[in-house]
Amino acid sequence: MLARLAEADLAALRYRDRVALALRLRLEVAEPELVRRGAAVFALPQNSATGAALIWGTADAIWRALGDTSDDFNWYSKRISLSAVYSACVLFWMGDTTEGQRDTAEFIDHRIEGILQFEKVKGRVVQLPGLKSLLSGIRAPGRVGP
Repeated sequence: MLARLAEADLAALRYRDRVALALRLRLEVAEPELVRRGAAVFALPQNSATGAALIWGTADAIWRALGDTSDDFNWYSKRISLSAVYSACVLFWMGDTTEGQRDTAEFIDHRIEGILQFEKVKGRVVQLPGLKSLLSGIRAPGRVGP
C-alpha cells in the first residue's frame, strides 16, 4: 500500500480523496481469505489488543504517508477516526461481491464524509471555554512542549 501510495499523484487530489485512495489501495493488496481468518482470530478476547494495535498501525501508516504533521490531540483524533473507518470498510469489503469492489469504494467515500462532518463539530467543540487549554497538554508520542 505504501509503495503504491508513494507512486500516486497525490497533489492533484483533495485530501479526502487521498485518504480514500489509501484505504482502497490497502484493501487491494489484501488477501481476502487471510483477512477473514485474521478477523476471526483477532475477534477472540485474548487477541483483541493485538488486532486493535494492527488497525491503529494501519491508520498511522496512512496518515504518515499522507504527510500528517499534527503533534497535538489531533494526532490521536485522526488515528482514532481513521481506525474506525478502516475497520468498518474492511468488514464491508469482506462481503462485497460487486465488480471491482465498487460498493466498497462508495462505502469508503460515505464513511469519509461522516468523518468530515465529525471534524466540523469537533472544530466547534474545541472552541468551548477552557477546552482548548485542557487539550493543549496532549502531545503525540515522542513530541514534547507546545
